[in-house]
Amino acid sequence: SAETPPKEKYVRNIIMGSHKEGGASTFWSYALNLPLSSNSMISWKFCYVLHKLLRDGHRNAVADSYRRCRNVKDMGVLWGNLHDRYGHIVALSAKYLCLKMEFHAKHKVIPGNLEASDETVEREAGTDMTKVLDMTNELLDYMDAGLKMAETVLRQLDANGAKSTTPAGQCRLTPLIPLILDCSFLYHFSVRLMFKLHSIAPDVLLGHRERFRDLFTSLTQFFDRAREMEFFKSVIQIPDLPDAPPNFLRAAALAEYKKPVVVMPGEEQHEEEEVEPQPEFRESAQIPQYYLLSQMGGSEAPVEQRETETESLRRELEVLKPELQLIKNEAQRCVTELKAQVNRLEAEVEEQRTHKQVAMVENEHLRMEVEALRESSSSCHVCTGRAQAAELRFTQLKERHAELVTSHADLMKKNAETVKMLSSTKQDQDDLLRAKKQLESELENLRQQSTVLKFTQKLEIDRLRRELDSTRAELMRANSALQSKEMSGTQLNSTLAGLQAEREVLLRSVREQEAELNSLRQQAQLHHSSMEQERQRSSMELGSLHAQLQQQACREGELAQKLQEEQFCLLQCAVVEAEGIILDAVAKVDDPIHVRCISSPDYLVNRAEITLGSIDKMQQSHLVYLGNRNDASGLLRAVTQFSHLAADTIVNGAATSHSAPTDQADRLTDSCRDCANHCLQFLKDLKFQASLQRADPSAIRYTVQRILALGQDLRPKGQDVLKEELGSMVDKEMIATSTAIEEAVLRMDEILNQAKKDTSGVKLEVNQRYVCSCTIFYELGIRFHFISATDLQKDIVEGGRGAASVTEFYAKNSRWTEGLISASKAVGWGATQLLDSADRVVGENGTYEELIACSHEIAGSTAQLVAASKVKADRNNKKLKTLQQASRHVNDMAAVVVSSTKHGQMQISDHGVMDFSGMSLIKLKKEEMEAQVKVLQLESQLEQERVRLGELRKRHYDLANLEQPSFCLIQNNSCKSSC
Repeated sequence: SAETPPKEKYVRNIIMGSHKEGGASTFWSYALNLPLSSNSMISWKFCYVLHKLLRDGHRNAVADSYRRCRNVKDMGVLWGNLHDRYGHIVALSAKYLCLKMEFHAKHKVIPGNLEASDETVEREAGTDMTKVLDMTNELLDYMDAGLKMAETVLRQLDANGAKSTTPAGQCRLTPLIPLILDCSFLYHFSVRLMFKLHSIAPDVLLGHRERFRDLFTSLTQFFDRAREMEFFKSVIQIPDLPDAPPNFLRAAALAEYKKPVVVMPGEEQHEEEEVEPQPEFRESAQIPQYYLLSQMGGSEAPVEQRETETESLRRELEVLKPELQLIKNEAQRCVTELKAQVNRLEAEVEEQRTHKQVAMVENEHLRMEVEALRESSSSCHVCTGRAQAAELRFTQLKERHAELVTSHADLMKKNAETVKMLSSTKQDQDDLLRAKKQLESELENLRQQSTVLKFTQKLEIDRLRRELDSTRAELMRANSALQSKEMSGTQLNSTLAGLQAEREVLLRSVREQEAELNSLRQQAQLHHSSMEQERQRSSMELGSLHAQLQQQACREGELAQKLQEEQFCLLQCAVVEAEGIILDAVAKVDDPIHVRCISSPDYLVNRAEITLGSIDKMQQSHLVYLGNRNDASGLLRAVTQFSHLAADTIVNGAATSHSAPTDQADRLTDSCRDCANHCLQFLKDLKFQASLQRADPSAIRYTVQRILALGQDLRPKGQDVLKEELGSMVDKEMIATSTAIEEAVLRMDEILNQAKKDTSGVKLEVNQRYVCSCTIFYELGIRFHFISATDLQKDIVEGGRGAASVTEFYAKNSRWTEGLISASKAVGWGATQLLDSADRVVGENGTYEELIACSHEIAGSTAQLVAASKVKADRNNKKLKTLQQASRHVNDMAAVVVSSTKHGQMQISDHGVMDFSGMSLIKLKKEEMEAQVKVLQLESQLEQERVRLGELRKRHYDLANLEQPSFCLIQNNSCKSSC
């Protein structure tokens, strides 16, 4: 659990063990026993080991781990809800691993290390637009989760000020190495599938392009940041990404795209030392597996035995290397021989094919000659011998052709066998040539980069030359412009005389314009008179429009009156229907058949409460309708709902009276009849315009409240209002206490900052010491203790309530509930008092004794909470043990606060050295007497305060006996345990 990176030899042993076992079952059998829910450091290292196992382990490790995906997800949710140094990154890593397992479980052809060819990925995606889109979204989600984890790790590294060369920094950065490998492949696959999507339907992929651009920016920042760190420089070579993402709208951009390749130094040596000797390990002794798990806390094998076995395996590996080299040489020789044999057989096949074609041509010629001879045999008997010889030759050629066909078939069989042997050996040769091709590609990339760099430098030189030429041209233009200005100076003098002549012409034009202005004024006066006539005509038209508007208003008033009458008719119809519902309910009250119906008081109370709510709603709707009679929809709904609820209350009240005592049954039946009469009277008032204003449901409300009171009286005695109060009080008190603790943690940081501003020297050191101890006391002591108590309380309620609700469980165990509330209040009060005391001490308005007393009070309150929880909890409950352990931790942290406070108090008191060197004998005697008097006064005051403390405790216990008699013993036990 130390903050150091996992040792790679243990991780390699786990991966080799998965290959030997053919899966990860043994790994998970050990991993499930690790304290993943209590130690974030172990959880972080477990996520790294699982990531390495999914990448480099056996192919069945993905399927075995996917069955445990729920455990990993629960671990991530747990640490995501806790405020821990590694909790957030553990939650993000768990989310990323779950997405990785789900992706590879769905797409089994893509291995865990993502080393699949482009053809495999495109074949898995298919040609269906929906399937390609789904796989692209899965790849983007996959890469997004990994980038979020990397961003959070780097941000926390900067916040903590850790360096990549320290063990703490390497512990955080080591899991990013396999993440970089995953991200390079995910980026490549995403680019391929995005090009494929844009070749099908590019118009609907704007959101995908935006999301890919954001992920490209995050990936570039991640790679640039990792490339700058010293830790990654010696471990992994991170590729450079282009300055901008590919242009998916241009199909030619796919040919310009280059796949980013991540190189691990020593990767080929690692493969030779670990992967190739695996077949020999099947015959060797049993290998100890999963050393990293033993490092985390689950091992039993001695360290010396592991080192001895590791050394023996290393020696066996050195012995196998020469044999492996011999096998490679023999395979190369076999490949060469087989290639020569294949070439020889192909030459023979080609020769036989040539002979076959020649024989077929000769056969055809002979057949034609035989047919010609047969046609001429009737006219020439001399050619008979020649024809017989030709037929004999044809027969021989036919036999030769059959032999050639047979030998050709044999050679084809041999060629197929040779090709099979060649394909088996070619695979080994391809593995040997892969590294060479990779180096050649890197060399080609470097050459291309050098060529591009030279080309850019040449372009830059050309650009500078062009700028120099343009500068020279501008200088020449400036000189020519200066000369032209000197020439234009002489021209200005001549133009000045011309301007004076133009001035005289302008003055004459001004006089002419004034004359035109006078004529325009006369025209304006004429226009004004015409406008006055137009205004009079408009006023007459406006009067006629006003008359039309008044007519329209009268017509709208008539329509509004008609609408009001229609709305009132609808209201009357609804009221008539409501009266029928109420009358039907009253008829059931007096119906002899209804005597068999029985209802519970709880249901009657529920119906009565809902009816009271509907009465309020109906009264509000009535007021709204009186204010606006054009819309009666709200009142219609309210009347309909009220009639049904009132009838339901009346019927259930009568049914409840059938099982009630005689007196209460009579009162309940009379109340139901009164309720029905008041309802009918209220509905009667709503039916007529004259009585609509004075319709008031107050009498109905009073009778329904009376029915509600009678129903509550008929309830069983154990179920009273305290039932809801206790349930809500427990939840409220727990939330209030938790809030007080969280606020205290935040307030402590403010107090510490204030102390740094206001104090210095020894005072600042003392304040920092006890404020830091109080902060740790809050975070690691009180808060964890209260969380454990809350979990145990929920466990107690869920295990003990059975089919009942949580509120009923609290009501059934009211004494225990009151004790739990009291203990929770005590914890919250103690936490608040400690915060106030610390604030006063920092501000020099309090004493250190207040801090000590508050620490003791909190320890006693937490012990009281443990005792309250222990009453109902099972003895073997794990959460109870966790709570007890947290209580002991609170006591230890309280002791730390007390000791730091006392030490600070002593440090401050020792800081002021008493110097009596300048005092005379008489002065010293006088000071001695005054000190003795002060000591006697303080001793007397101490005795009085002790008596007062005893009386206060006695009074406290008396009040506790009066308010919570069954919980007094719990408080006494808790006080003893805290002391």
